[in-house]
Amino acid sequence: MLDCKYSSIRTHVAKQLDRELEGQEVTLAGWVGKRRDHGGLIFIDLRDRTGIVQLTFDPEIGSAFALAEAVRPEWVVEVTGTVRLRPEDAVNPHIPTGEIEVIVSQLSVLNISKTPPFEIEDGIDTDDAVRMKWRFLDIRRPEVSKILKLRSRVTAAFRNSLSDKGFIEVETPILTKSTPEGARDFIVPARQNPGKFYALPQSPQLFKQLTMIGGLERYFQIARCFRDEDLRADRQPEFTQVDLEMSFVTQDDVMNLTEDVLAEVMKVVDYDLPQPLRRITYAEAMNTYGCDRPDTRFDLLLQDISDWASTTSFKVFAQAPSNGGVVKAICAKGAGDWSRSKYDALNKKAIDAGAAGLAWMAFPTDAAGADDIVAQIKSPIAKFFTAEELEALKANTGAEAGDALFFAACERDLANEVLGIIRLELADMLEIPREGFDPLWVVDFPLFMRDEEGDRWAANHHPFTRPFDEHLGNIEKDPASVLSYSYDLILNGYEIGGGTLRIHDADLQLRVLAQLGHELEQAREEFGFLLDALSYGAPPHGGIALGLDRLIMILAGRDSIRDVIAFPKTSSGADLMTEAPSEVTLKQLKETHLRIA
Repeated sequence: MLDCKYSSIRTHVAKQLDRELEGQEVTLAGWVGKRRDHGGLIFIDLRDRTGIVQLTFDPEIGSAFALAEAVRPEWVVEVTGTVRLRPEDAVNPHIPTGEIEVIVSQLSVLNISKTPPFEIEDGIDTDDAVRMKWRFLDIRRPEVSKILKLRSRVTAAFRNSLSDKGFIEVETPILTKSTPEGARDFIVPARQNPGKFYALPQSPQLFKQLTMIGGLERYFQIARCFRDEDLRADRQPEFTQVDLEMSFVTQDDVMNLTEDVLAEVMKVVDYDLPQPLRRITYAEAMNTYGCDRPDTRFDLLLQDISDWASTTSFKVFAQAPSNGGVVKAICAKGAGDWSRSKYDALNKKAIDAGAAGLAWMAFPTDAAGADDIVAQIKSPIAKFFTAEELEALKANTGAEAGDALFFAACERDLANEVLGIIRLELADMLEIPREGFDPLWVVDFPLFMRDEEGDRWAANHHPFTRPFDEHLGNIEKDPASVLSYSYDLILNGYEIGGGTLRIHDADLQLRVLAQLGHELEQAREEFGFLLDALSYGAPPHGGIALGLDRLIMILAGRDSIRDVIAFPKTSSGADLMTEAPSEVTLKQLKETHLRIA
């Protein structure tokens, strides 16, 4: 289908123009980009949604030349002219239309423009706040519009793939009930019910489970979700997820289906997804990478050296395993010749992460020939070890001249967390290449996690996650040991999808809610509709939610999801363009029975 089928103003768009149209008359419309006045000729780059084409204005051809002298960047124009091949020395290999130009005979100005606050071109050095304030202009820039087009193609690929596999697209409510689990809700006053509030959904979780109980068996939705939480580069207060749910399935069924869909989606960027994807357990991810969403495109793996440490003469290391902790290390190739300031900077990172400090040993290249092994090492702690202990350490960790070792000696979870942070810092400092895609699954998460601040058990994924059948007896007596049917899809250090099998038995659901601190009456008040539904023939079911924004961010090679959202918020949750959030009138407050404290 021609791009201009439904446009009577123009006959062609930029991407349709090539050498095959030489000599043909065309009518184009778009925005004036760069304008170059060479005295005898005027050249204008005309930009539309498909690309850029060069317009040439000759004073001897038509009446357009005089008007072309007046037009300025970002004016909206319509031109008619003849396609001509450029001379060989004037071909522009950097744009698809670089072999041709349009010799303009007619020019009409459809609208003028003020001077934009920044250049409408790629690679501009402009503050993000300025770009967000004038986002509608920012979208005109090819690199931004290219990302939004990629997003559209990926979204369409998800929708087509799931529809082809028998999934039914269902829209679930935006105004719903506030729930106590997870992040903070955005709440909306209910004018017709004074003193009561709706909440914007953090996810369609409960509603998609209800579609399974309703017998639809396969549901999906490109869902808008809302969370009132502090923002990061990969978070926004409102975001989009590809949400799906299936009945009569095992964990493998959901994961295999997700891989098949993702394989079709990633063809959009010409990537062949390797199937089946690698799977590692949550415990393995934490012990090896210090993180449950590991970037596996590089090594710098965590090594447990507790057995070696427990026999050494250095009390800090020797006592950690005997007190129930561990000693773990990372061997960083190429970090042995650093200045002391870099080791100190990493030590500060570790302290900020909750550690008492970060022990380290460097093996400088220029000290490799020393007879005494202690002389081969630069470290505040080397003097506390015997030569034999240091030789054994090198053998255990694979440390060589030019390398450095970084240690954590403390409780296991803290050691993993701290070294996981140090691992990523080291990758940046060592400028380790991280290219391409390396997707994998992390499975078998604990059902519960300890909320130390609230001194209670909290849900690791969400309260509706199904425990391992063999762990049901431990829910009350040993919550920390209970694993769940849970699976996160990880890509390049980001969680791009999280899913679980769901509890489909009302009694089991009540047991889990009770362990999370919900008394029976409270559980009925907050989740009564779900408990009722589970009592009416709920099938075994499970699903997953894929973060569309994060996936597009990775596919587009960007560092922030703000870059892949048409109209994003700032880190403070503000929309600089519309100036939201904003105050409301006294009348609006009265209508909703609210007042500002």
